[in-house]
Amino acid sequence: MERTGSDAQAVQEFERVPLELPGGLEVVWLGVSGYRLSYQGVSLFVDPYVSRVPLRALLLRRRTLPDPVMLDRYATAPGTVAGVLVGHTHFDHAVDAPAIARRHDTRAYGSASLAHLMRLHGLGERAVEVVPHRPYELGPFTVRFVPSRHSKLVFGRKVPMDGPLTCEHLDGLAPGAYRCGAVYGIRIEVAGISLYHQGSADLDDAELRSEPVDVFLAGVAGRQVTPRYWERVLPKLDPRILVPTHYDDFFAPLGRRQTFVRRVALAGVPEEVGRVGRDIKVAALPRVDA
Repeated sequence: MERTGSDAQAVQEFERVPLELPGGLEVVWLGVSGYRLSYQGVSLFVDPYVSRVPLRALLLRRRTLPDPVMLDRYATAPGTVAGVLVGHTHFDHAVDAPAIARRHDTRAYGSASLAHLMRLHGLGERAVEVVPHRPYELGPFTVRFVPSRHSKLVFGRKVPMDGPLTCEHLDGLAPGAYRCGAVYGIRIEVAGISLYHQGSADLDDAELRSEPVDVFLAGVAGRQVTPRYWERVLPKLDPRILVPTHYDDFFAPLGRRQTFVRRVALAGVPEEVGRVGRDIKVAALPRVDA
């Protein structure tokens, strides 16, 4: 992971582009592909990951669980929380989901692997194994889970830590035990607009329907190894605004200088997107610790 001048400069430029959200709708970037959306006193968490496992925990296979201090600092929400949505169960998407569901007395929505993770934390009754494309009414939000795919980050040939999460006890939850599980994109409708959250830079072409969205929260790490990523996803979503996500170094703790995933090449995103949809604006949100 590294910080490059071009990536930092690109983010600064993207942050100047307004999202033009409806009044009262707040979208907070938690880092990686994590977000909190709040409207009319109700919030949703999507792929929240603030505990930030250090690289040595991955290398040494150390137990990886939510960090209460970081949750206190960065995973707060105004009003009630209607749900925690998880697109897949790699550690950088799912570590904090059980703790946030417990803290906010809410349910977590996602795959069978997420339900298994919730049971390990003694929260099986709060897990919802989603039905693809089914609408879930969560306060003012309507949510649908769209079957998707994870980018093949291992030399463009393999999904890292693929397969279902099968760990049998919390002590065995090292980073590598957070297997990917089923992968979903998440469509969210609220306040008269729609957002689409793509936690990893790939898709299932047959499952993603041609339904325009206002804001595309687009995973960009690994897009270089996904054939024709933008050409496949953008015509179906036809977004007004594209917000790159999953580009910061997820081993670095929040509260320190933001660094970037190696070779994420953020400065190139507008040109890449522009080849497919010239009217799409590229914007960014400041991270929650900014």
